Amino acid sequence: MVRNRAKSALQPWSPVCGAIVRLLGPYAEVVLHDRKKDRVLGIWNPLSRRKPGEPSLLSELDALSPSEPGVYGPYEKVLAGGRKLSSVSAVLDDVVLCINFERTPFEEAARVLSAFAAPMAGPTEPLVERDWVEWVEQTIAAFVRERGRPVERLTRDDRIAILTELEEHGIFAVRKAVPAVARTLRVSRSTIYALLTELKGANHDRPA
Repeated sequence: MVRNRAKSALQPWSPVCGAIVRLLGPYAEVVLHDRKKDRVLGIWNPLSRRKPGEPSLLSELDALSPSEPGVYGPYEKVLAGGRKLSSVSAVLDDVVLCINFERTPFEEAARVLSAFAAPMAGPTEPLVERDWVEWVEQTIAAFVRERGRPVERLTRDDRIAILTELEEHGIFAVRKAVPAVARTLRVSRSTIYALLTELKGANHDRPA
């Protein structure tokens, strides 16, 4: 009798739980609980070690305030191995549907992307030539990506902006900087010298 009751409670929600797992892939665990018996009815894509028939421990919801009627969360859980979950629970008549979403892979990916997108620090002294040349090339490449046009099509104002940034980081105090910058921007050295002269003149005329 108890087994039949559990089966009848599980059946209407089973397609819903399966659909959620199909959508969220390997990162979501879906658990259906018997609210009255406080037992796990079913579990899809188990991330934890729980099994059907084990205690649900739904009393943890008592410490939470519903975010809307019948809905709790998102709230945080931590698996035994330290993996973090964001969980949300919905009270559905005699059952409680819980979705536990593993955040750890996405947090790690976010850290990698954040480090990749972070502005590069300016070169420090002492510098070996390959270090500062690479930094110049990377700085100009980032500028080109931002403008969305190849280096050959950069305008005079674009080049002035690049030289301003390089000057602020002290690149032109480094020996052989002008030829390296000219080569990367695919212009002549005389063009770089002329733009630097113009830039210094503009800085000199700027009010203090």
